[in-house]
Amino acid sequence: MGFSASIEKLIEEFEKLPSIGHKTAVRLAFHMLNSSIEDCEQFAKTIVETKKNLKYCSICNNITDSDPCSICANAKRNQEVICVVEDVRDIVQIEKTHEYNGVYHVLNGVISPMNGVGPNDIKLKELMTRIGSGEVKELILATNPNVEGEATAMYISKLVKPFDIKTTRIAHGIPIGGDLEYVDEVTLAKALENRTTL
Repeated sequence: MGFSASIEKLIEEFEKLPSIGHKTAVRLAFHMLNSSIEDCEQFAKTIVETKKNLKYCSICNNITDSDPCSICANAKRNQEVICVVEDVRDIVQIEKTHEYNGVYHVLNGVISPMNGVGPNDIKLKELMTRIGSGEVKELILATNPNVEGEATAMYISKLVKPFDIKTTRIAHGIPIGGDLEYVDEVTLAKALENRTTL
């Protein structure tokens, strides 16, 4: 026996979320149904308000509720170093390390001819404008270590060569706690290529 049409519709809406399968969608739907009407209204209100209030930072393209974002506006951050990332979520991961004190530039994607995404479809023009200001001393390319991420990093490194700024790429290789026996050949090759002096 199936659920009522209203419950089915709620389940379908949850299934539209990334990484949510049918079973998880059913659990989420029934969690909401078992919640108070006030909690459900607050949940819906928060989603709508968040969607309405957030915007892109006019400097780095980070998602923010203030423009410029808190990172770009922070005078204690090193404005001379820009870490280039594919997605806003990458900023969160890098910030968790507490090791980086520069600013960011979010590309909002990578160059991927197979998916019809070219250099003009991501935020490269904005990056070049920032570099052209003459204030940037280093560019850290932190795109993902896959074909598209590598191609985008190489493309950017060629674009910025005339500006004579230090351009670095985040290292790739074996994770801490990893076991060589279980590491794939490509990762192991990158680890050997990116080896450092002790």
